Amino acid sequence: MIAASGSAAPGGPSLLIIETGATLIAVAVAACWPEFGAAWLSKAERVFGHLARRRRLSVLAVGGAALLIRLAMLPLLPVPQPFIHDEFANLLAADTFASGRLTNPTHPMWKYFESFHITQQPTYMSMYPPAQGMVLAAGKVITGNAWFGVWLSAGLMCSAICWMLQAWMPPGWALLGGMLVVMRLALFSYWVNDYHGGAPAAVGGALVLGGLPRVMRSARIRDGLWMALGVAILANSRPYEGMLLCIPVAVVLLHWAFTKAQLAPAVLLRRAAAPATLLIVVGAMMGYYNFRVFGDPFTLPYQVNRATYASAPVFLWQQPRPEPVYRFKAMRDFYSKGEMGDFLYARTLTGFLHVTAQKPGIVLFFIFGIALLPPLIMLPRVLRDRRVRFLVAASVVFGIGLSLNAWLFPHYIAPLTCAFYVVLLQAMRHLRLWRPARRHFGLAMVRIIPLVCLLLAGLRVYAGPLGLSIPRWPTMWYGTEPLGIARADVVAELESYPGPQLAIVRYTPDHAPFDDWVYNAADIDKSKVVWAREPDAGDSSDLLRYFHGRTVWLVEPDANVSRISLYTRQPQGRKQ
Repeated sequence: MIAASGSAAPGGPSLLIIETGATLIAVAVAACWPEFGAAWLSKAERVFGHLARRRRLSVLAVGGAALLIRLAMLPLLPVPQPFIHDEFANLLAADTFASGRLTNPTHPMWKYFESFHITQQPTYMSMYPPAQGMVLAAGKVITGNAWFGVWLSAGLMCSAICWMLQAWMPPGWALLGGMLVVMRLALFSYWVNDYHGGAPAAVGGALVLGGLPRVMRSARIRDGLWMALGVAILANSRPYEGMLLCIPVAVVLLHWAFTKAQLAPAVLLRRAAAPATLLIVVGAMMGYYNFRVFGDPFTLPYQVNRATYASAPVFLWQQPRPEPVYRFKAMRDFYSKGEMGDFLYARTLTGFLHVTAQKPGIVLFFIFGIALLPPLIMLPRVLRDRRVRFLVAASVVFGIGLSLNAWLFPHYIAPLTCAFYVVLLQAMRHLRLWRPARRHFGLAMVRIIPLVCLLLAGLRVYAGPLGLSIPRWPTMWYGTEPLGIARADVVAELESYPGPQLAIVRYTPDHAPFDDWVYNAADIDKSKVVWAREPDAGDSSDLLRYFHGRTVWLVEPDANVSRISLYTRQPQGRKQ
């Protein structure tokens, strides 16, 4: 299914402007008419409270709502097409796992297939940790479409965050937080509408932070196992950010075990045995995976690929590496111009201050958008609140760790997502009690804000028919543009022809390296369509000889309308 456009022409009213206006109207209504709708809103709260007291049912209801609503939206917001490099790398992992393999042998013609974030040697595989690939593989195996793995992970994320919130908040607030996560993250954000990932790491973080207070209250084995599972998911989805979260959790847990635990040390050790065993088994499996894919159990995902292609480090304290030899201009432009330019800018004082100032904005706008920002006026009270003091401290550690990154995208903060919603809900609890001039302004605001989110969700679903434009930045809540359609159309056309096909891609000199088309399935030789790069210099005779039984096409993505034509060999090559 090809993704259809959910946005109108660029001149259409912007959803960002509508969200801002709706939020300002909500503030005005709460200030001027604080009793507006109080009677029926009170009844709705009581019904909501009855469900919230049934904790397990609440967890299931939140996850089920995320799944069913997004499924019902498919006619207007169809299954997305992959576009960004990370998505294709994760889909390669999914295809590999769904085929029953951990990795793939290096192809004899691998030099023509070099792609971003994909390792060609010692094996042919995604450079990313395997969690997102496993999620996509589950969707591919169960339904035949990898996106349904993303869809399922979004529902699990909402349930896990609701479960976590129940450990930190009264049940009614936990249920409210879970439903806000459904509306903000599980329906329209790129965590559910592309193949980057985000939801698995959010699940891992929720299990760790939801298990912590439960373990400290009763030290049950099952809560320890949930925490261990969360650590395992983080290690296989966002390992660096997972470590930033797990370090303060481990410090608090050890302090509790040695100073405040009511159980004897021997009992604690026995109850910790099962979670520790789970972590040891997962660690051994990770080592085996690394050995099979990268040739060494202690070589982590990213390392081989970054050492092969990237000269810009990930962390600002590191020194750039010498530029490797690139076979293709598109890859040189991405690594040596794009990444290195961003890295060198972030290392300057001006750049560091600018990038560091941007990062909180990226987080706030993605997690909360505009509509959920007003309760944060109570943030000074939240920061003094002992109930959430640990989460605030953990967030500070997390933020310091991410400030050392040259880049930040919203899925980097996925492990801490549930903590942001605890802070939001605690701010809403304080706001609810705020009565300036003895008027119930705070109570009205807390009741109206979810209604604003519901209104925005409805508008977003029908943005296309209503002619509303959908901005990608700054909130990223509205989802991404329907990218990837041009390549998907060409794939569909080539697959409609009889026999196997070979697509050789030619870019123009000003090609944008983020829009790359050269990605292949796990088993290249058995693929209906094989994608290859046209050499910058030299010819492609060996490639054509290897695939002599295929119809060979020239694909030019940078034409006004992406076009394909039968490929004519250029003996002396072509310089981009």
